[in-house]
Amino acid sequence: MAVRAREETQSGLSRAEAARRLDRDGRNEVPPPRPPRIWRRVARQLADPLVALLLVAAVVTVALGDLTDTAVILGVVIVNTAIGVVQEVRADRAITALHQLAAPTARVRRDGADQVVSAAEVVRGDLLVLAQGDIVPADAALLEASQLSLDESALTGESVPVVRAVPDDVSAGTVVLTGRALTRVTRTGADSALGSIAALVAATRPGPTPLQRRLSQLGRTLGLVAVALSALVMVLGIANGQPVGEMALAAVSLVVAAVPESLPAVVTLALALGAMRMARGHAIARRLHAVETLGSVTLLATDKTGTLTEGRMGVRRAVTPTGDGIEIQGRGYDPTGSVSAQVTGLEELATAVALCNDAQLAPPSADSPVWTSLGDPVEGALLAFAGRCGLDVAAVRAGSPRVAEEPFDALTRRMVTVHRRDGGLVVACKGAPEVVLDESVTDCPAAVRDALTAAARSLADGGLRVLAVAGGPVDSAEDGLRAAGLAPLGLVGIGDPVRPEAASTTAALDTAGIHLVLITGDHPATAAAIAGEVGIATDGVVSFDSGDGSVDDARVFARVRPEQKLDIVAALQERGHIVAMTGDGVNDAPALRRADIGVAMGAGGTEVARQAADLVLTDDNLATVATAVHEGRRIYDNIRRFLGYGLSGGLAEIVVMLVGPAFGLAVPLLPAQILWVNLLTHGLPGVALGAEPAEPGNMRRPPRPPSESVLGRGLVAVVLWTGAAISLVVLGVAVWARETGAPWQSMAFVTLGLAQLGVALAVRVPRRHGVPGNPSLFAAVALSAFLQVAAVAFGPLRTLLGTEPLSVAQLAGCLVVSLLPGLAVAAVTALRRR
Repeated sequence: MAVRAREETQSGLSRAEAARRLDRDGRNEVPPPRPPRIWRRVARQLADPLVALLLVAAVVTVALGDLTDTAVILGVVIVNTAIGVVQEVRADRAITALHQLAAPTARVRRDGADQVVSAAEVVRGDLLVLAQGDIVPADAALLEASQLSLDESALTGESVPVVRAVPDDVSAGTVVLTGRALTRVTRTGADSALGSIAALVAATRPGPTPLQRRLSQLGRTLGLVAVALSALVMVLGIANGQPVGEMALAAVSLVVAAVPESLPAVVTLALALGAMRMARGHAIARRLHAVETLGSVTLLATDKTGTLTEGRMGVRRAVTPTGDGIEIQGRGYDPTGSVSAQVTGLEELATAVALCNDAQLAPPSADSPVWTSLGDPVEGALLAFAGRCGLDVAAVRAGSPRVAEEPFDALTRRMVTVHRRDGGLVVACKGAPEVVLDESVTDCPAAVRDALTAAARSLADGGLRVLAVAGGPVDSAEDGLRAAGLAPLGLVGIGDPVRPEAASTTAALDTAGIHLVLITGDHPATAAAIAGEVGIATDGVVSFDSGDGSVDDARVFARVRPEQKLDIVAALQERGHIVAMTGDGVNDAPALRRADIGVAMGAGGTEVARQAADLVLTDDNLATVATAVHEGRRIYDNIRRFLGYGLSGGLAEIVVMLVGPAFGLAVPLLPAQILWVNLLTHGLPGVALGAEPAEPGNMRRPPRPPSESVLGRGLVAVVLWTGAAISLVVLGVAVWARETGAPWQSMAFVTLGLAQLGVALAVRVPRRHGVPGNPSLFAAVALSAFLQVAAVAFGPLRTLLGTEPLSVAQLAGCLVVSLLPGLAVAAVTALRRR
């Protein structure tokens, strides 16, 4: 029963007054935590175990009096730390931008009109309109409430729904489960009940993603292996008569050089920038792990309305009890339009759907150039239908004020309202045809009931969502809510055109090895019609209202209640699928949480769904999911690309230091030289590799298994033979130069750096017509190559690194030989791509 706190119309604050209060009280949000100070960011970088090894090496060089190597090591620490801090700041800015894009909204009444504003712009005194699925943005006092129940677990930890009525208060952060309400905001921001809790949450930084944890474990494993091998290098050097201090320093430096310590920073930056690219493509990754997990998705479970279809509901056909069928013409939610004929009973049908309705239509404005529905899109379509039938909806509602109601419920599948009209009471009821046309609700001749039932089946077969409408006079509000003995007023067939790109999106997902499954509450015939139109196989449509709940090999699920979506997702996961799930309602939240990737509709969905999801689509377009999967695969490929490149270079350094003494090369490379090569090859070129375009056929290969190692799919073999190729040419140059009396150590040093840079160019994605390249990689490699050559050509650098000058012929020879590993990698990669 609706409870009215006052009879007069609530017009709310004026826009000017709302702006004044916003300026006075501040935004309705907890102030974000201050970003970490620079010294804290630096400390986090220095606390990395791999960087700590560099600092230990610096201490060793100071103890040995080798100030030159100390300067080089500290220089590497400073540069790596600077790069890490800059990347961390960029990643934080990217994530902050994503939070701003995903900011929640609220529906307020100002100057007598409902409007949607950012939740942060809600002020004290605002009239706040709440509906099912909303998250209450601020503390407020109830003015009107109808069957209002809330989930207050955010405050109390108890998940049992709590019923609220006038004059109760509602608290920020609670969720509207059922009913609707009009409230007046009393406290906002940090002053609200949820403010102190939100402040603690806002101060909590997210933990590492699953990919980062796997890479961290990989780094520790590689570190242990590198330490063991470096200890072996030190023992062999001492056995060959080299000073203990020098070999100890060489061993520690080799450990750091062998493991790409910049990998965590590169991965974090790649994920954050990839998320920003997704955001520009209308997909907001609320959690960075979504970027990674997208590469593993094998099944996408989607609803119909607003995802496969345009989400612009409209009544396309209507049927009156006399059997007359009417075609309705119009665009979107614009109430102007036409009907094919004005027949007996059409006005009564239009009046009932306008009254049994909680939505409002908003005319075009500066923010929205088209008519929009404030509320449920189906109810918005019914209001537009009433307008096209010639009704003045505002006048109809004013002349028949609502006195009682039973909101739509997924279990009863109907909505009932009672109105006062001409001194008496009338009831309006709408819902599923099998509910409203049942003998327990409507009283009519069997021929009329059978004709309407057949017409409903025919409309559904045409892909329309069908609602039956009934009404009539009642003696009391209680009698009206029982909805018995009503007269059938007709049927409305609501259509939502399929998006033009839906069929191509389905085909693209199938090609990528991702099955598209349709889960809808619509009639099985409607579901099958839409599925067939977009290219989803309709063999074995499962209808949950018939008791058939099997998910084996099914691609279309009809008559699914919201709570059953959770069971479907769980069953699909049990069959080994990595499930992405789309949803927009409050009851979709559990399924979105359960899915491996929850995808919420950002434009038309509820705030609960958006908060539960990992990915938010700002355009409610399924094609955006395919774009996001494409981007996720690109990011993961680039992380593997950098990993293979960095590990092969580190392996080559270890092999050269380990095998060199066997060829008479006592100390093939000095510690400072190893660190210099590591800095140039893993710095800018490594970061640039993260910006490579997608591989050809990115969306024509199956998803990667979630259990697959980041070094899986043959990457270990690539690292081994690439590292072997680099070390072979470096050792060959060094041995040849020593035999000819040339400065062999400097030539080995130059060849090592240039060979690794050549591999960086070889592993890039081939340029394709219409696909932009990656000029940053060429610039990074060119700069690094210049600095590598400068290390033997520039006097101060020669002193710092212990190198000797090389002639033009010697430099040319190093350059030619250093191209060989890159050419080999390019040839093998080209063959593999073919």
